Amino acid sequence: MYTELTMAAVIIPESASIKQAVSLINVIDTGKFPRLLSRILQKLHLKAERSFSEDEEEKLQVTFSLEKQDLHLVLETISFILEQAVYHNVKPAVLRQQLENINLEQDKAEVFANAWTNAGQETVEKFRQRNFAPKKLETTGWQLNLQMAQSTQAKMASPRAVLELGVSSEDSKRTETALRHRGAVTASLNLTKNLEKVVAEFSHAELLEFFNKLETIQAQLDSLT
Repeated sequence: MYTELTMAAVIIPESASIKQAVSLINVIDTGKFPRLLSRILQKLHLKAERSFSEDEEEKLQVTFSLEKQDLHLVLETISFILEQAVYHNVKPAVLRQQLENINLEQDKAEVFANAWTNAGQETVEKFRQRNFAPKKLETTGWQLNLQMAQSTQAKMASPRAVLELGVSSEDSKRTETALRHRGAVTASLNLTKNLEKVVAEFSHAELLEFFNKLETIQAQLDSLT
C-alpha cells in the first residue's frame, strides 16, 4: 500500500543540480521520454548495474541532443526522483505534484506518474527483497597533483585531484568483533589491514561531476531525516 504522504511534504528538494536537470528534462521529446523512464525504473534496484551501456548512452546523447555530462545529470536525477518515490512509497498523484512543484513540465510529470502507477509497487517490493552488504567509509585522504603536458615545449600543467578512501566491509567488521571478543590485542591492527583502499583521480571537470553526485546524495539523505 502507498503511504499517506501529504502534498506539502517535500521529498524532492530544489538543489542547484536538480534545477539544472529539470531544465534539461523539460526539453526532452515527450514521446521518447516514457521509454527512457521505463528503462531506468526496471533497473533501479540493481545498484551495481548501469541503466544504459556506454554505447547506449552515446545514442541517447544524439537522440536527446545532450552533452555527456548533461545526460549523466539527467539519468542520475531521474534515478534520484524514483528512489525518493520508493523510499517514501508515495501515491502517483503525490509524485506528480512534487515534480510540478520543482517546475517539471506537466507532460513530463504525467509520464512519471503513469510509470509509477504501472510499476511503482513492483519496484518497492524489489527494493525490499534486495540484500544489502554495504561497505563503510572509514578513512579519507586527498592530494593535488600537477600533470605536465606531453609536449616538452608546453608549460601548462593539468591539476589532478587524487582521493584515497579506506572502506571496510561487514566481513572485516565481524572479524574485528570476533578478535576483540577473544581478547586479541591485534584487533585494531587487523581492522587496518582489512581496510580496502580505493584511489580515484579526477580532472577539474570530473571532480565537478563527482561533486554534483554528492550533492544529489546529500539532498536524498536530508530528505530522509
